[in-house]
Amino acid sequence: MVKPFKVHVPDETIASIRQRVADFPWHDMPDDEGWEYGTNRDYMKELCSYWVESYDWKKYEQQMNAFDHFKAEVDGIEMHYILEKGSGENPMPLLISHGWPGSFVESLDIIERLAHPERFGGNVEDAFDVIVPSLPGFGFSGRPPRPYGPRAMAKVLNSLMTGVLGYDTYYAHGADWGSAISSWLGYDHFDHCKAIHINFPTMRHIDGPQTPEEEAWAESCETLPGIVLQNGYRTQQATKPQTLSYAMMDSPVGVAAWIVEKFHAWSDIEGDDVESAHTKDGMLTNIMVYLVSKTFCTSTWIYYGRREEGGRILGTKERPRVEVPTAAAMFPAESFPWPPRSYAERLYNIQRWTSFPHGGHFSSLEEPEMLINDIVDFARSFR
Repeated sequence: MVKPFKVHVPDETIASIRQRVADFPWHDMPDDEGWEYGTNRDYMKELCSYWVESYDWKKYEQQMNAFDHFKAEVDGIEMHYILEKGSGENPMPLLISHGWPGSFVESLDIIERLAHPERFGGNVEDAFDVIVPSLPGFGFSGRPPRPYGPRAMAKVLNSLMTGVLGYDTYYAHGADWGSAISSWLGYDHFDHCKAIHINFPTMRHIDGPQTPEEEAWAESCETLPGIVLQNGYRTQQATKPQTLSYAMMDSPVGVAAWIVEKFHAWSDIEGDDVESAHTKDGMLTNIMVYLVSKTFCTSTWIYYGRREEGGRILGTKERPRVEVPTAAAMFPAESFPWPPRSYAERLYNIQRWTSFPHGGHFSSLEEPEMLINDIVDFARSFR
């Protein structure tokens, strides 16, 4: 059964979060300058002061509710999603899946432009029905019965698209975990998912690198300081997510620091200025989704679930490749380097290979126009 849903967080919940932020014992924190050891203390103090004194959750709650939200039980999980029906006579269904530490709010600024391009000087023939869910265990969706990896989540999202929404075929875009989910949609559910657009090189070929160029790339993924020194969070969340969650359930500042570190490290920023790519309000709204829904713990389960599913390997030796048309959207400040095209083409049926001049991991927030144009242009090839 599909039920309309509105985002509404009680005032007392907001007040409780604000009070815990205001009461944080900054005087007990080490006096550290910069970001070398983790999230910079001075920046966190500045962000939290703004959070307490100026940030207005209700303003962004209203922006969220400008779209039609729904909840429906899908494979035993209460799934939250936005459905924005597109303009024109035949809009294409487009499933957009987010990742960690993101949420459905990453897509709020691109939904209308994808669903109603004619309002922005585009062609109505390019319109999409845009479906943006909260992943299982994230945001306003229910938790799975145990940790689900991206392959299990792909099954749930395919059931949402086909069983609940009634689409026989659809197009999928994903960032971060959404790229892994979209990969599994194209691999396991190719009878319904007819093309994928991804901007994160999350999957690996079962046969590994085959050329000197591919071997150099694979080695860089294991040795580059920018990758190695960011791996702590991933190891913790893939092995002992419950332990981490005790601290995060109790500390809004802890959740914010954990997430802001990644917005700083994975975005195309000027120097150390995270706000050259993101606003305080944008980061705080994303953080607040984790806090008000109390889903920090279950959002990290996807790392544990992927480990149980077999890690990054896509497919089998007999069928190692996603055969549906695939677009690779490559932003230069991505947290992982893209492999050589030769490697990607053994994993995917690459039909579009686009390198952008700037932008990072959070492309829908950093470079929305570039992302939208790439999604639209690729769709024209198979509409």
